[in-house]
Amino acid sequence: MSEDKKPAAAKKSAAAPKAAAPKAAKAAPVVAKKTVAPKAANSGKKIKITQTGSIIGRIKKQEGTLIGLGLNKRHRSKILVDSPEVRGMIEVVKHLVKVEDAA
Repeated sequence: MSEDKKPAAAKKSAAAPKAAAPKAAKAAPVVAKKTVAPKAANSGKKIKITQTGSIIGRIKKQEGTLIGLGLNKRHRSKILVDSPEVRGMIEVVKHLVKVEDAA
């Protein structure tokens, strides 16, 4: 009698797979797209930013701002377009950078 019985796992695998019931499509949340003003291509004044201080022991916001400016090690420089966005980033890390006019 025990020989005729199949293990429970074998019975389940032998059974035909159930057809997947169609699920109701969930509506994606509507997200408004941001409108971005076109950037002027290489126009405007340029500034040279040099990192003078280390990021060791600084808060994550300052570390991320330096990386956003393209700086990650002391005494490295980057020439960027002088824009309000860049000036705002410089304000966050003004104690770690030196700003000059690019020639």
